[in-house]
Order: sequence, then structure tokens, then C-alpha cells
Amino acid sequence: MFKKILIANRGEIACRIIKTARKMGIETVAVYSDADRNALHVEMADEAVHIGGSPAAKSYLVASKIIKACKQTKAEAVHPGYGFLSENKDFQKGLTKEKIIFIGPDAKAIEAMGDKITSKKLADRAGVSTVPGFMGIIKNVKHATKIAAEIGFPVMLKASAGGGGKGMRIARNASEVQEGFERSKSEAKSSFGDDRMFIEKYIEKPRHIEIQVLADRHGNTIHLGERECSIQRRHQKVIEEAPSPFIDSRTRKAMGAQAVALARAVGYVSAGTVEFIVDSKKNFYFLEMNTRLQVEHPVTELVTGLDLVELMIRIAANEKLKLKQSAVKTNGWALESRIYAEDPYRNFLPSTGRLIHYIPPAEGKHVRVDAGVQQGGEISVFYDPMIAKLCTWGSDRKAAIAKMRTALDAYYIRGVSHNITFLSSVMGKKQFKDGLLSTNFIAEQYPKGFAEAVPPEQVSLDLVAVAALVHNAYVRRAAQISGQISVHKRIMPDTWVVVVKSNGKKEEYPVRVDPKHSNGIGGGSAKIKRKSIEVISKWTFGAPLFTGKVDGKPITIQIDREPAGYRLFCDGTQLTLDVYTARQAELARLMLHKPPPDMTKYLISPMPGLLVSVMVQEGQEVKVGENLAVVEAMKMENVLKAKRDGVVKKVHERSGASLAVDQMILEFE
Repeated sequence: MFKKILIANRGEIACRIIKTARKMGIETVAVYSDADRNALHVEMADEAVHIGGSPAAKSYLVASKIIKACKQTKAEAVHPGYGFLSENKDFQKGLTKEKIIFIGPDAKAIEAMGDKITSKKLADRAGVSTVPGFMGIIKNVKHATKIAAEIGFPVMLKASAGGGGKGMRIARNASEVQEGFERSKSEAKSSFGDDRMFIEKYIEKPRHIEIQVLADRHGNTIHLGERECSIQRRHQKVIEEAPSPFIDSRTRKAMGAQAVALARAVGYVSAGTVEFIVDSKKNFYFLEMNTRLQVEHPVTELVTGLDLVELMIRIAANEKLKLKQSAVKTNGWALESRIYAEDPYRNFLPSTGRLIHYIPPAEGKHVRVDAGVQQGGEISVFYDPMIAKLCTWGSDRKAAIAKMRTALDAYYIRGVSHNITFLSSVMGKKQFKDGLLSTNFIAEQYPKGFAEAVPPEQVSLDLVAVAALVHNAYVRRAAQISGQISVHKRIMPDTWVVVVKSNGKKEEYPVRVDPKHSNGIGGGSAKIKRKSIEVISKWTFGAPLFTGKVDGKPITIQIDREPAGYRLFCDGTQLTLDVYTARQAELARLMLHKPPPDMTKYLISPMPGLLVSVMVQEGQEVKVGENLAVVEAMKMENVLKAKRDGVVKKVHERSGASLAVDQMILEFE
């Protein structure tokens, strides 16, 4: 077994690999860029080596720097994680030349499966069913349009070297082919250094289901069942689970057999994933093979009890797989939610900044958190916006979902925007609970984008009761000092007016409180609309999480103080609640509302990033929907379009500029 390995990655996957290596008694070496100098993976590793500037192209993507770090620290092997150099055949060859073990497949398998065109041809020869499409290289836009028409719309434009949703576009007509082709090529060139494109038929209402495979150097190849990864946004997975609520034992057996056949056909060694598109009739088609560890591997680990990173390390050390196919068993159900630094209320635009507060839910039998950050850490513009992966396990799917919703409520992050409220909302959808999934799920369930949800009335009343009791406790504390000043009950108001602000509307609730300190500071009863709501909690002043029971039901609420009240997050919703005395409420109703400034005359950057191009000039007339500029942020290109007709008065920023969020790019007359 190896004595020391280097992790050629960063963030949560680097931390996750370090945990397994530590468990195995293997020393670890981290590598880091300028931006990651104080990152968690650097802190966790036994050694750390600086490898260059903040952009990945100057550090994590430079194979020679990784190899130099291996030689410098005498690391015997390299685990590449996922992304970066994990599927780079030249990196594997370079390590082999220096007699350093690559914890993954060989260059031949990486090359064969890393190219989507080649992999589909190999899959077809191995007897694996494939999606109809054009497997040659697309020459230009005209050629792409012709091929798409021959295949029949809708089609999927894909980068041959792509992955992670980058370099992919759905086209439902010729004009969408023309625009999507150029954007996909540009993204592919930027992300993978390879802009070759191909086209295949787009399967309507597909499910994305993948099979985890393992193979050693002694001829043993097995699969560990499937993962359902159908909840996606912009072709990027958001929620994964194992097993799939759709796949039956017959289909599972057939998919597993084809995945194993493909792995054997390319002489695959290590952990890998064969991805399939499955239609409503359980017909399945090969999509691609990822020759690396997958982001969503924890759900397989939770239901099988296996450590995939450990198995990869043991296989790389030339050990035999001790597990036979017949011995692979699954237990219970597991879900994974990807926690991203993005703003779901602004079309999921990426968010960067400092993690002022970061409190993940407690881990245990039912909850697992794979994170690469800690409080005070930074979410940088240079890398993927993932903060962590939150995983839950339950005896069945219903139990796993319940555990996930509770864990999401307890995940407290401040300093950057995040998608936790959105994830909880997805978990609460009836279609999700019923397992009626497809890769179109998010687009269908949120056709106008994600907006602040209106909670059921009882949830609102529960939150109103909690806010009133918490506020009463704060006011009581502020009005007394132990042993010096005490508050007589007659001068403490026992009725508060709670104003709930949601979706631009306001609703007032008179609340009569009866605090019971034996239940904790936030405990007691609150009478609203002639109904008494009982609250039991051990909440303490300033605690960001309010946990306890409301009318006997367990509840976890994130609670932030606001100038006039509180902002509460619970069960996929968030409410701003102002708490007043009767007189304060009377005066608040007289306050004038200040309208927001008119920004329709400006094009502003919705995110921090690089201004790739400005497509208009001063004095130019533009129409609604016309492309104005392209901003690249966290490895994705975003096209900014005109929201109304107008004339460009001034171009404030030029191509190549680094933009802050809300920075002005164009001004219109």
C-alpha cells in the first residue's frame, strides 16, 4: 500500500479523499493556488505545495506543476478527484513516465471514453444501446444546421470533450442551432481546450440514470447499481439519489450488464460511471462514460456501505476486488443535494464572497456533509460555485426525503447567496415525492423561475408565533438587569402585532403571548386568530437556529434579526416578519414607501465575472431579445439580452473587463 499520495484537486473532493487516506494510514499532499492558500483542504493535508496563480489554467490544470509537486514531496500516487486533470490522458502518461501511480484508469481508457464520439462508437460495438445521432465532427454552423434537420428536432448539441453540462445546448429549431452551436463551441474551448462538437437526438422527458462500475487489474469487473440524477438545471445535476424510484430489477440488471460490458471492452480499471438516458418506457441509451469518481458517489456509498475512494486506492495499489457481483447489496435510500453559492431568486446567478457564517447540520447515521469550506472561507470567482454536498440516508425514500428537508433547514450559511431554500422547495413538490422525475423537472415545476414561495397558512402562523415569542424574550431581556432592574408584568406588553411581508404583500397578525421559561427562552404559547399555538424550545439568545416543537411537531427554523423584526427560513420558505407594539404598528402604517430607482436604461452585470464580449456599439439600435454582451462566471458563459427596444447611448465597459455584480456595462437613451 502507498505511504503518501497527492490530491490533484481542491474543495470538497480534496477534503473527502484526505479523510479516506487518513483512515487508511496514508499521508496526504495538497496542492493549492493563490486563491486557495487558506483553503480547508490545505489545512487538512499533511503537506501542501503551492502550484501557481488563481485561475485553474495557471495552477490546477498545469500537469507539469502537479508532477513537480509529486517529486518534491515523494508522493507515490496521485488521486485526481473529478474535474481539472481527472480525465486528461496526457497527465496520466506524464505520471506513468515518472513512475508515479495514477489512481484511476490508464490513458487508453481515458482517451476512448473521454471523447464522446469515440465512446459511442465503442459502446455500439460492445452491444450497448446508443442514442441516434451524427457521430462525426461538425464542421461549422451550416453543417450543424443541416445535420440537425436530418436527425429531426429537437436535438442536443454537445462538446465532444465536454462534461458537467458545459458545451451543451438543446436546439428545437434551426435558429437555436445557430446560436447554441457558437456558444457551446466557445464554452468547450474555454473549459476543455477542445471545441469539437457533435449532435444527437434529444429524448423528450428523459431520466438521467447512471451505473457505478468497479474494475481491478485482475479481470474482475462489477457494478454497484444505479443512481438517479434527473433533477438538473442547465444540464448540471442538482439532486441525486440511489437507488432510482423508476428502475425495476429487470432493467437494473440489463443496464448493469451493459455497463460492465463496456468497461471490459475498453479494459477499464478503477471506479467509473456509465451514464444512460432512459425514456418513459424504460428504454435506455448510452450517454457517456465518466472515467473518474463522480460528484454524486456518496449516495452509492451510503446504500452499499462501501468506500469508493478506498477501493480506487486499493485497485491502484494492484489489489484484487474482494467483492463479487452476487455479494453487492443495497440497504435503504440515499439522497444528495448540491449546495451551491448562487442566487435562486436571480435566475441562479453565481455568488462570490466570504462565508461570514457557516454552520452545517450535525453529521451522523442519517446525515453526511462533504464540504471543502469552513466559516470565514471564500467562495472564489475562479472555480465551481459548489459549497458542499449534503447527503441523507433513510430506511426508504420517504424517510430519506424527510431527513433531507430537516437537514436543509439546519444548514446555516450567510455571506453569500445559496440555493438551500430552492432545494427544500424541490423536496416538497408532490411530483418529487412521488418519484415522477425527468431532466425537465425544474423547467416544468418552475416555468417562470424560482420565486419566493407563499407558505401554507399554518406554516405562516407557526412562524408568527415563534417570532412573537422570540421578540418578547429579547424585549424582556433589554428591559431588565439581574439584581438591579426588574420588569413588572404590567409594563411588559403581552400583545404584539406581527407584520408578515411576503411576495410584496403585507399581512398583520395580533399575537397574545404567554412565555413559559420552563420551555426555554423561546418557549410558551401564542394566541393568533383565537387559536393557541404551543411552542417548546431550548433556543438561546443570538442562536441562528430555533429548534423545538410547535404544537407537538418538530421544527427547525433559521432566524436572523432584522431592524424591525426577524427573517425566518423554514421548510423551503422564507418570511420577513416585523414585530411591533400596537402603537408602533399604527405609526408604521403611516410610513411612506420609497419606490426603487428606474434601472431600465442600463445593462448591468447580474454577477461578478469576465466580460467576454460586447456585441453592440454606441448609437446602435437594439430590439427586445437581441444579444448585447456575454459574461463568463465560474466556467459558464451567460448571454445578456435586451429587455426592450432602444438605442445604445454609451458603452461603459469593454471586452476583457472584470465585472462586479450590478456593474454597469451599457447605457441606453
